[in-house]
Amino acid sequence: MSNTHESRNHEFQLTHDIDVPGTPDEVWAAIATGPGIDSWFMGRNEVEPRVGGATRMAMPGFDATGTVTAYEPGRHFAFRSDAAEDGTFMAFEYLIEGRDGGSTALRMVHSGLLGGDWEGQYDALKKGNPLYLRTLALYVEHFAGRTAVPVTAFGPQQSDQETVWAAITGALNLTKDPQEGDEVRLDLGDTEVRGVVDTAVAPGFLGVRTDDALLRFVGGGGMILTGHHVFADIDRAEAEQAWDAWLAAVFA
Repeated sequence: MSNTHESRNHEFQLTHDIDVPGTPDEVWAAIATGPGIDSWFMGRNEVEPRVGGATRMAMPGFDATGTVTAYEPGRHFAFRSDAAEDGTFMAFEYLIEGRDGGSTALRMVHSGLLGGDWEGQYDALKKGNPLYLRTLALYVEHFAGRTAVPVTAFGPQQSDQETVWAAITGALNLTKDPQEGDEVRLDLGDTEVRGVVDTAVAPGFLGVRTDDALLRFVGGGGMILTGHHVFADIDRAEAEQAWDAWLAAVFA
């Protein structure tokens, strides 16, 4: 059975380069520590700081463990997830290089084995990785030295992604073609949230920056979830309940 799985798996490698408006030490803290990764990537993360150390990413209904494969503070960090039963896995490698003027060149190499609908998975990674890296750059630029509480909430399934996009942009008091810098406002229970659009890729990704959060609305196939990073002392469970209720009301 394992040979059959392996024959259907497909190797992949994606390389992404960005300039981050921060120092190598700030970038290192963002990519190689659990609280740093919480502040721009998915879920809640843990990193044991050594080669051979354990890594973990936990989201509702999903838990991924792995192993640190490179650990050179300020320069080189890499880890590889444990292989699934079908042999699939993912590996991330980060290379850091300081630049004049206080910025940092960052290269991310994302590789591994994909199975099943590997073409769809590959396309999603190719589109999604740059969006997460943009969130990383925004984190270092605006919230360096702070760490976030990750907030994941899910909206009800809709018929198509255009319906989702129209509802979310409308609920944020935006047009269906939002632009970077557009003002955003919404009521989250008794709290008014104000911010600006920092990223918009219709109809699947909308990023909003507030004074104390990077809010991310991520969708595809008629679904929507939040991948928020809140830089404040909040109760995560209560925040997720509030956003679940807000999404339910948007699509009521």
